[in-house]
Amino acid sequence: MVLLMLIAVFGTIAITWVLNKTLLEKYYMYSKMETLDEAYQVIAEVMDAAKTEAVTEENEQGEKILSFSDEALLKLEILMTRNDLTVFLMHNWKAVYYKTTFNDQNYIQFMDRLAGYIFPGNKPSLNSTEKIKSIDGLYDIYFVYDKRISSNFLELFQSDTEHGNFILIRTNMESLQENVDIANTFLAYAGVFVALIISVLLFFATRSFVRPVEQLSGIAKRMSRLDFDVKYEVTSNDEIGELGRSINLLSEKLEETISDLKSANNQLQTDIEQKVRMDEMRKEFLSNVTHELKTPIALIQGYAEGLKDNISEDEQSREFYCDVIIDEAYKMNKLVQKLLTLNQLEFGTQMVEFGRFNVVELIRSLLDSSEILMKQNEIQMIFDDRISVDVWADEYMIEEVLTNYLTNAIHYAANEKVVEVKVTKLESAVRISVFNSGIPIPEEELEKIWMKFYKVDKARTREYGGSGIGLSIVKAIMEAHNKPYGVINHSNGVEFWIELDAEVDRRKK
Repeated sequence: MVLLMLIAVFGTIAITWVLNKTLLEKYYMYSKMETLDEAYQVIAEVMDAAKTEAVTEENEQGEKILSFSDEALLKLEILMTRNDLTVFLMHNWKAVYYKTTFNDQNYIQFMDRLAGYIFPGNKPSLNSTEKIKSIDGLYDIYFVYDKRISSNFLELFQSDTEHGNFILIRTNMESLQENVDIANTFLAYAGVFVALIISVLLFFATRSFVRPVEQLSGIAKRMSRLDFDVKYEVTSNDEIGELGRSINLLSEKLEETISDLKSANNQLQTDIEQKVRMDEMRKEFLSNVTHELKTPIALIQGYAEGLKDNISEDEQSREFYCDVIIDEAYKMNKLVQKLLTLNQLEFGTQMVEFGRFNVVELIRSLLDSSEILMKQNEIQMIFDDRISVDVWADEYMIEEVLTNYLTNAIHYAANEKVVEVKVTKLESAVRISVFNSGIPIPEEELEKIWMKFYKVDKARTREYGGSGIGLSIVKAIMEAHNKPYGVINHSNGVEFWIELDAEVDRRKK
């Protein structure tokens, strides 16, 4: 708790210091520019009022110059004093007002500054000048470094060379930068001091919570050694006291429960055989789920990678990819539920739900979903979908059978890498076969491949290896349908087949 609180305190101080270091000066500069904007508005109003009222006086040469009223001069004095400004005004090429708050400025030097803006080629007192704000038709604001006094300034300059009217307002940035550095230094020292004080207070405060917790921990350890004699002495009504009451109650209940468990131990011994059987069923079910989820996950990954890599740029294809991903995700969820039903089916607790469906459309859907896998494995697919055949069976289970056959065919296709799906009409049934080119399965293995968890010997693992789950699911489904299934070796490959009751056979128009 102390560590977390200290991290929070130091983190807050560090973040505040960084923000001050990086943003405070910019914020001050923004505020100074706002001050120059406001000062310009006041000076412009004062000069406009003076021009409107035609307040003028003669200088020593008898020339008429613009003069300000006492009220206007007071307003200018207040403006400069409050905002630490230097102001220089010219009207008809004559200086009408000059006032500085800096001891290092004089009239001649400020005239030189004004000349630098009026005649850009002449800026003897400036080391660098950067325009940071411009109000079209009114004025510009510059960030200026005056090398003569080694200081940074913000200057607002407004010119009307046609009539000889100029406004130059300057504010010092050095004090601003010093204030930022002072504020950050103070924040660092104050933050460390406050953090140390808080850490000391937290340490002593948390001790009052830790002691009863340590006592409760000791009681819990003794309870773990089946020692239920020790009890916590409750002295408060807060959360710790409530926890102590709960520990005492738990101790009593555990003592009673352990006695009951010892009495029930003999009964549990008689259930060991059933428990082992259920564990085996659970392991088998988990293995089936792991195996059967590989294909839809691979499809989702393939189509998602296709979307990411922009394999097809038209909207319709992208929508198709998304539909396949959504469909396969749905199938994965449905597959888990159906595998549970299949597990029950093998133990005779679940019946097959027969229905009529078009097996050709089902195969076409599976081939569309497997398009990415076929492209990745460079498979040449052969399937004649010109006929339409309805069959009676559990559609989902038959889909699982065909998915296993098709996935194995794509995975193990070799040589020409041909996969051919056939739908053949028999007298009262339809045979569905999936052929893949490649090396035939050894004859001695043909019967064993349907066994659960069966794997061929290591020498042939690369050719025919696998978990042995997929074909065992095929066997369970077809035996539940009471329909034949099998595998045939050919000289150039392997053919897996099933037969189902046929309902309708019609040619497409």
